[in-house]
Amino acid sequence: MADKTIGTQSFATATIKKVSKRLRWAFIGTGGISGTHIGAIRQIPEIEIVAGCDIKPERQVWFKQQPGCQNATTYTDYNEMLKKEKIDVVDVCTPNGVHCPAAIAALKAGCHVIVEKPMAMDPAECAKMCDAAKKAKKLLVCGFQQRYNANTEMFVRARDAGMIGDIMFVKVHALRRRGIPNWGVFGQKKLQGGGPMIDIGVHMIEAAHYAMGEPNPIAASGMTWTYMGDKPSQVVCPWPNWDYKTYTVEDLAVGQVRFDNGAIMQIESSFCAHIEQEIHYWEVMGTKGGFNSLNCNIYTDMAGTMLNCASSFLPDAGWDGLFVRKIQNLVDAILKKTPLRAPGEEGMKVQKIIDGIYRSALKKGAEVKIN
Repeated sequence: MADKTIGTQSFATATIKKVSKRLRWAFIGTGGISGTHIGAIRQIPEIEIVAGCDIKPERQVWFKQQPGCQNATTYTDYNEMLKKEKIDVVDVCTPNGVHCPAAIAALKAGCHVIVEKPMAMDPAECAKMCDAAKKAKKLLVCGFQQRYNANTEMFVRARDAGMIGDIMFVKVHALRRRGIPNWGVFGQKKLQGGGPMIDIGVHMIEAAHYAMGEPNPIAASGMTWTYMGDKPSQVVCPWPNWDYKTYTVEDLAVGQVRFDNGAIMQIESSFCAHIEQEIHYWEVMGTKGGFNSLNCNIYTDMAGTMLNCASSFLPDAGWDGLFVRKIQNLVDAILKKTPLRAPGEEGMKVQKIIDGIYRSALKKGAEVKIN
């Protein structure tokens, strides 16, 4: 087998290491994102996929066709699956509106849970999930992967080395020019909780918040606008023909969040906006230095000179590799008792940031408190 580098470990090494225990893994939701999870799991020998649940028969058929899933049992009702199967970990890959009930059912059944981003529809659901995990004495992980990105880890090392100083201001960008998903239920607020802010903004928010040291958000203000997605469009674009008739989420969301340490985060997120090109990155301004995750530059002063410090090498795990790392972190936490990098409590903080901006938008941009 050819060697394929993933982070600091090779694919070949990962697939031949000896395993003393395999975790029995099951999916609730076998839609598109589950395929990325399945591909990552194939590179983690400590996992055996034993079951999958989806309300759509065609997704069950697809699931059974995936390498490593041929012997798995499929279900339409996840409660039936949890009752009949002996499962160690449940991987929740459903639309956002199902995250909370599915995760809680799995936790009550005695399973550890990893749930795709965002953690839930709102902070109240996140709190219920965290409480269920504590009561069951099981691990609950939010499926954030950007904190495993090399640029995020580079910043954390620089921060811990004292190069950044006190973080005062963070700016988050998750902007598409024309990128309304034309599949799934991404345009339906009742099933997703919102649009670009909760779907793609969450990626950069979680990375930036993690880089800040995960302070507690205390207040938020923001606005949302819908001006394209709920109308038919003749504009030639990469993802045409979305279902505008069921589109009830925002096209563009912007907001500002204050934290208990005095720092401020500004966020811009869009499915469709009149901008030059799609951008996804975050930037930091600190008392000693700044950072841009797009080019991985640190901006600082040294020897009486303003310097732009660029990395000469960062390992690129690739999109699939980030999923390997986040799933491996949960596996190691279960089998080796190592720390979780994205526990449910941190997922709830990110949810509070998003929820605060949405609540402010309902009040015409007035600042709202975050508890």
